[in-house]
Amino acid sequence: MATAKKKAVRKAKKGARIRQVAAIPFRLREDGTIEVLVVTSRTTRRFIVPKGWPMKGKSGRKAAAIEAQEEAGVLGKALKQPAGTYSYWKRMANGFIRVDVAVYLLEVTEEMTDWREAANRQRAWLPPADAALLIDEPELSTLLRDLTIPATVPA
Repeated sequence: MATAKKKAVRKAKKGARIRQVAAIPFRLREDGTIEVLVVTSRTTRRFIVPKGWPMKGKSGRKAAAIEAQEEAGVLGKALKQPAGTYSYWKRMANGFIRVDVAVYLLEVTEEMTDWREAANRQRAWLPPADAALLIDEPELSTLLRDLTIPATVPA
């Protein structure tokens, strides 16, 4: 078990809220519409967005970009401000813990054909509304459904 995960479990046992970071990888199609990338989880095979524990010495957006590379095989630029947050119940070996997730938009510049978790995950590019239908976490589903890309991102 990774150190950050162990630390989070200890905090959760003391009643503290736990934090994670996530990325919503996106690209703009030629017609100007948005597509987002979702991936399957390793254990339940449900569709999720790449997410993980904060990383020591890294900003939330940098950690989210690293998670997107490891879990979804995409590289890009994470926007500075989170697009939103959501909470979910994380399944652990000895029960569930409540996790608050800061979500960063990641403008994809490269999609890798082989990446760290390629053998364990499937990925799919979808319009945000379609991705929202596949996501089980209600708050994340709403975030995807209502997604808007800031005007500062070039088309």
